[in-house]
Amino acid sequence: MRVVAVLPLLLIVACAPQTDAGVGNEVDIDAAAARAQNSIDAYHPDTALPASDPVAPPPQTDPMPSPTPTPAASVPDGLEEPLAPPAPGAPGGLPDDRTPIAETPAAPDSPQGAAQVVERYYALIGEGKYQPAWRLWRGGGAGSRMTVRDFADSFSGYSEYHANVGAPGRVDAGAGQRYVTVPVQIYARIKQTRKPFYMIGSVTLTRTDVDGAATEQKRWHIQQVALKPVLKR
Repeated sequence: MRVVAVLPLLLIVACAPQTDAGVGNEVDIDAAAARAQNSIDAYHPDTALPASDPVAPPPQTDPMPSPTPTPAASVPDGLEEPLAPPAPGAPGGLPDDRTPIAETPAAPDSPQGAAQVVERYYALIGEGKYQPAWRLWRGGGAGSRMTVRDFADSFSGYSEYHANVGAPGRVDAGAGQRYVTVPVQIYARIKQTRKPFYMIGSVTLTRTDVDGAATEQKRWHIQQVALKPVLKR
């Protein structure tokens, strides 16, 4: 739309009669057209315009990238391709850190506590318990930027949805908040085609660490989920 609006304007300006006050000059139409064409040739619609706002946009939250719709496939029962996510250390797999998440209860404010929140989050999604999963987001679900109904609908394209959770990273601090990132690997099945679908990424969690904060604020809550599809070879 920008090209359509600008290019005719260049032609009109270049070809318009140019006169000085009190002086009449004959216009060279061919020369004007050449100047207009030069202006068109110099215009590059794919050139990025300078940002008017120097402030970087907030990170995009994408809790659950949906698979691209494809025509339904006919797969005989019992012959579905098994879910086989890439192994740790392999492309598309979790880091091979050989540090399992502790199965014993961890302190709510510890990195292991954050990883256990991620485990609970994906377990709830796998069981179809979307409202309690949604509430694990910051602000009691508001941090997902979705209503609980939209959150549930975003998983409607899957017949199965599971996750492997890796060891949490280090805790970072800033402005009374604590942050930690936990690697995750998603292995799911697309309902329409009954094909496996794999994703890899991370979950960032945050908690408040200031005097006077409520107990719930001091617990880990999901701030961002960043996932990308993996093409399993």
